[in-house]
Amino acid sequence: MARTKASSIKMGPFSEEARSPEVTQENIAQRAYSLYEARGRQEGHDLDDWLQAERELLEEESGLSIHKRGARKS
Repeated sequence: MARTKASSIKMGPFSEEARSPEVTQENIAQRAYSLYEARGRQEGHDLDDWLQAERELLEEESGLSIHKRGARKS
């Protein structure tokens, strides 16, 4: 019974279980590092870079990138 309850818990969109196989922690880390380098290696934005990288990769994976959303509305 406990197993059924645990499996019925819904995970958030950024949880490991909800993530696509293509969006891995390694992919996110690589994208976050690219963002860090693009900013001139400015320290202190590691969490922001990680979250932005995760968001971008998930948007690309789902086909909802900012550019595509803008093109659809036009």
